[in-house]
Amino acid sequence: MTIKTNALKSIAIAVTLSCGALSLSATAHDTHAHEANANKSASSKVLENAVSGEHRTAKNKARDQYRHPIETLNFFGFTPSMTVVEITPGGGWYTEILAPALKGTGKLYGAHYPDTGKDNYYSNSRKKLVKKLASDVVFSEVVLTDFTPGQESELAPQGTADLILTFRNLHNWKDAGVEQVFKDAFNALKPGGVLGVVEHRLPVGLDADKARGYVSEVTTIKQAKAAGFRFSGSSDVNANAKDLAIHPKGVWTLPPSLALKDKDRAKYLAIGESDRMTLKFVKPAK
Repeated sequence: MTIKTNALKSIAIAVTLSCGALSLSATAHDTHAHEANANKSASSKVLENAVSGEHRTAKNKARDQYRHPIETLNFFGFTPSMTVVEITPGGGWYTEILAPALKGTGKLYGAHYPDTGKDNYYSNSRKKLVKKLASDVVFSEVVLTDFTPGQESELAPQGTADLILTFRNLHNWKDAGVEQVFKDAFNALKPGGVLGVVEHRLPVGLDADKARGYVSEVTTIKQAKAAGFRFSGSSDVNANAKDLAIHPKGVWTLPPSLALKDKDRAKYLAIGESDRMTLKFVKPAK
């Protein structure tokens, strides 16, 4: 009887200890989840402030309904302490949001076309961006690097970036250019760093010649994997079911370009901006 009693006591003690360990584990998990949610909430607040900032033009703010900057950056895991690279900022639409969100806490690189001194699209685009960055103190910490499509480029010092972003660029670079820039991004990212891609999405089964400016999601994922990335997931935050991708002047038929000008303007405004894939890739940790 004593032996059985002792055995039962031992079992009871083991169960108690096990429950205690499980309780501690659950508490630690809850604490971690709470901290993660708090950090996400804080990052969202920073982005909300940047998006609503007075430095942004009314024209750019009007496009938030199509580009969903807060939701997009949250999906990519953005935090204000990151080192971020924006590839070809262009007119600086996203720079207007990233610069203030990172100012004083993180770092923003704009990997843009170099100014070769020639009177062409690339040099003029760089000049316009430099002028914009000098126009407001909110951009004072942005660092520009040189990016040349199709050529090996140092987007940021090797292994220093947490997040690299490209918005609606792949269709300009073609396959060889995309493959090269994905390699450049892989080199610039830290292990565990993220490559975020937003691009006009080619409907499955549709010939690209019939949908100019649109890019295959399957092909993009293959190209990123070939560069060494792991596909982490996709989001429909920038999806648009109204866009069937077959337009007289390709994707530029839609806003904001409206390449047909006043012809069928109401029709294309009703469709809105293009259907876009939003893809997240991760550089594997060593």
